[in-house]
Amino acid sequence: MDKAGRIHELTALLNRASKAYYAEDAEIMSNYEYDRLYDELAALEAETGIILANSPTQTVGYESVDELPKERHASPMLSLDKTKDRDALRDWLGGHEALLSWKLDGLTIVLTYTDGKLSKAVTRGNGEIGEVITANARTFVNLPASIPFKGELVLRGEAVIGYKDFEKINESIPDAESRYKNPRNLCSGSVRQLNSGITAKRHVRFYAFSLVSAEGVDFENRRSAQLEFLKEMGFEVVEYHLVSSDTIADRIEYFAKSIGDNDIPSDGLVLTLNDLEYAASLGRTAKFPRDSIAFKWADEIRQTKLLYVEWSPSRTGLINPVAVFEPVELEGTTVSRASVHNISVIESLELGIGDTVTVYKANMIIPQIADNLTRSGNLPIPDTCPACLGNTRIMNDSGTKTLVCPNPECSAKKIKSFTLFVSRDAMQIDGMSEATLEKFIARGMIRDYADIYRLDRFRDEICSMEGFGEKSYENLIAGIEKSRHTNPVRIIYSLGIPNVGLSNAKVLCRHFDHDIERIENADAGTLSAIDGIGDVIAGSIAEYFSDPAKRKSLDDLLSCLDVERPEASENAAKLSGMTFVITGSLVNYSNRNELKDVIESMGGKVAGSVSGNTTALINNDAASSSSKNKKARELGVRVVTEEDFIREYLNQ
Repeated sequence: MDKAGRIHELTALLNRASKAYYAEDAEIMSNYEYDRLYDELAALEAETGIILANSPTQTVGYESVDELPKERHASPMLSLDKTKDRDALRDWLGGHEALLSWKLDGLTIVLTYTDGKLSKAVTRGNGEIGEVITANARTFVNLPASIPFKGELVLRGEAVIGYKDFEKINESIPDAESRYKNPRNLCSGSVRQLNSGITAKRHVRFYAFSLVSAEGVDFENRRSAQLEFLKEMGFEVVEYHLVSSDTIADRIEYFAKSIGDNDIPSDGLVLTLNDLEYAASLGRTAKFPRDSIAFKWADEIRQTKLLYVEWSPSRTGLINPVAVFEPVELEGTTVSRASVHNISVIESLELGIGDTVTVYKANMIIPQIADNLTRSGNLPIPDTCPACLGNTRIMNDSGTKTLVCPNPECSAKKIKSFTLFVSRDAMQIDGMSEATLEKFIARGMIRDYADIYRLDRFRDEICSMEGFGEKSYENLIAGIEKSRHTNPVRIIYSLGIPNVGLSNAKVLCRHFDHDIERIENADAGTLSAIDGIGDVIAGSIAEYFSDPAKRKSLDDLLSCLDVERPEASENAAKLSGMTFVITGSLVNYSNRNELKDVIESMGGKVAGSVSGNTTALINNDAASSSSKNKKARELGVRVVTEEDFIREYLNQ
């Protein structure tokens, strides 16, 4: 391809990446790759004199989306020129004093305060036109609602979501594929919501980094005085330090060592001249201001050997490739794995087993493959899913190739079923978290419930897995072995039969004398006649056990378990037809669940609230003025203590 053709190609590719990043809160390439291609394009433009009208070297960001009102900025918000060379940064500074600060990785916002109140908030957008997000900005957790300055105040800063909040929000999203890729994407989506109530739940913070104007205030020609003024007004200001050519190297090193402890996402540093008049005299280029420059961390890159690619199926059907390579030291930690995202990335890198690749940590945090030096291109794309062994399919969505498992019965898509199976009220397998299940399912170790009890076949592989070792393996197996001794109620509940919760499982087991085979063979009519089951639940149970595959799965599971059927009790129907409500602290029982089990074992029911059907409210503080006691008195329901209940209803 000639140089002009390469310019066209790079311009289109970088604009697509920029649109994804700025307008769609997505990433189709790493920052490292974007910077490398951007530098290649800039060099080609300088060499040939060919610059396309839509070249990313001539534009800033991307057009904002149409979901929010738009407004043109009073002055353009330009990108910063950048360097990764520490000496170049010192040379740029010359003999001047400057402010060195974090380059925060969030969403840039312009705020206007009028008469001490926030009157307008606008996103950076494409640098010329941004989106008005005033209502959302008012929910930023650290933004002053009012300030002592009563003139018009305009400032710029970064809206961010810290790593800790990011992790908490992601943990609250059950579907792993729906979780956010990084804090910046989450922040961008949060700030640009149409419903400010959603923004309020995301713990967005704002850090000021520059003052645009403040009527009538003399800052003695110092940018640092402007930032101190903003602090006095109640704003949190980005961490900064005054530097000279003699001290800048030490301060860069300080920031480098602080990355690991910094909860606020950043992607480098910013160096800004402190002398306001001198800075203003420098003017700007078409794209960059001349009074500031960004410093991007020079990525620590290591060569290593690609050992294999682990294909990890997910609950959405995507099968995600993860490169596993010989361990290398990067930014102070040992790294041996990196996501390669999709088939398109694999093809662009021409990956093959045994290739020599270079790896780095994006923003000194996330492992990535920078390049493939040998490019054998011999990596096979699996034609079967590791989880279910069904045929895979390659999808092409807008030019991005992904590998998917189309099998609706794939075990990877049923992670919630397995999570229920190992939960406390089901089989209660200690140490078997959802994340652990996902790893085992992705490797094909677990395809059915019974496979959990055969994991000792994979001892060596599990012990070598990331996050595991001999001790954690032994603890996990101990938890599995302990769960083998169980009862029919736990088993029925663990199957995840639609509409069958723990209480229904208890009702079923009591009715059929804890005989699982009788439950399997019961028809819908028989089931619906059971008090507390009904037509809908009966239909779910009958439909579940009419599936031969599910019955075989249960048979396999039962062959791995030691099932104890409780002996029939002469008191099994002693409380039949009675409904109790339990409240307050207990003395004779360790907790409410223990008392509930006693009542249900004798055919009674336990409800959560008092009604006209309640036989008695059990409360050791019978004279309490609680809402349940009041309701009981209104309805004429007896309030009894534990001692009363044991003596009168259990005859003990």
